Amino acid sequence: MSSALQCTDLAKRYPGQLGPALGDEGRGVSFEVERGELFALLGPSGCGKTTILRIIGGFVEPDRGSITIDGQDVTRRAPYERPTNTVFQSYALFPHMRLGTNVEFGLKMAGRGRKEREQRAREVLNLVGLPGMEKRRIAELSGGQQQRAALARALATRPSVLLLDEPLGALDLKLRRQMQDELVALKQETATTFIHVTHDQEEACAIADRIAIMDRGRIVQIDTPQDLYRSPRTTHVARFINVGTVVEGQVKRSGNRLRLEAPHLTLEGPAPSWLAGSPRMAAVLPRARATISEQEAPAAANQLAGVIQRCVFTGSQFDIHVLTDHGLNIQVSAGPHAFAPPPAGARIFMSWLPEDVIFVEDDDQEPSSN
Repeated sequence: MSSALQCTDLAKRYPGQLGPALGDEGRGVSFEVERGELFALLGPSGCGKTTILRIIGGFVEPDRGSITIDGQDVTRRAPYERPTNTVFQSYALFPHMRLGTNVEFGLKMAGRGRKEREQRAREVLNLVGLPGMEKRRIAELSGGQQQRAALARALATRPSVLLLDEPLGALDLKLRRQMQDELVALKQETATTFIHVTHDQEEACAIADRIAIMDRGRIVQIDTPQDLYRSPRTTHVARFINVGTVVEGQVKRSGNRLRLEAPHLTLEGPAPSWLAGSPRMAAVLPRARATISEQEAPAAANQLAGVIQRCVFTGSQFDIHVLTDHGLNIQVSAGPHAFAPPPAGARIFMSWLPEDVIFVEDDDQEPSSN
């Protein structure tokens, strides 16, 4: 695949803001998106993901850096001069226009003839599952239909890059999951590149080819959803996507193995392949990889004992919250058919194979002054 979008050294600080919204004094944000890829920007509120989206769309001018789309530098171009379109969370449909006229609006502004506009509107309405609804008023559409209408209007002009600003946030859970499937189908049926902004980890993992995890105006990791869960690189990533419990302590290296020592606790596992130098490290105990038992296994590696505080059934698994004997709060998961959890107050034992313990860089701590 070829590159559809390149963002290079982007930085932005808003007037009156204490710190930068994007990038820092020494380094901006840079990444590439391949043509036809669904790329998600994922992070908590205020991390800079929407600022990136608005810079790409031309609604915000960066303090430095550049935006290249299809090989053309568009950094100083107005939004209507860029091969992009944006779908907002509010949809921004015109209530005084019928559905077909809404979809045609961008084409009309581009000077396309009426026959061409009407034909293209029919095509994209059929593509998003709203065939024959051109005459409908916006007020007559359900929330899901309005979301599809906004997508149709954005796709009508055949943008190279479609920007999605948390467009599923206003939908209920069932409809949101349905629209996630439809977004993936749209990506596969068109040549459009999607940039999807969200704070919802499950949503990003359900639809994205790759995810950029953001923290305080920086991208801290870009990977596939599977690799983010298998190999998070920092404590922020591990906590934000809820891989498991982060355990801090003194970490020592011996060859390709790491050993974490904390009060009354020792964990061992492989050193990550990317590890170089001596950064501060922490261990992650993946919640889905724990072996759970009501009986102690004396020979088990990385074993912890504790008391169940509560057990939550999510529909696909049990999430079990445990307070260990040494005051550590642990969350583990088990499938509903493989494990019948004891009640709250029961004592259990949890263990992790050494290869299942994930060591990550501890980016929650400030570097030592020594």
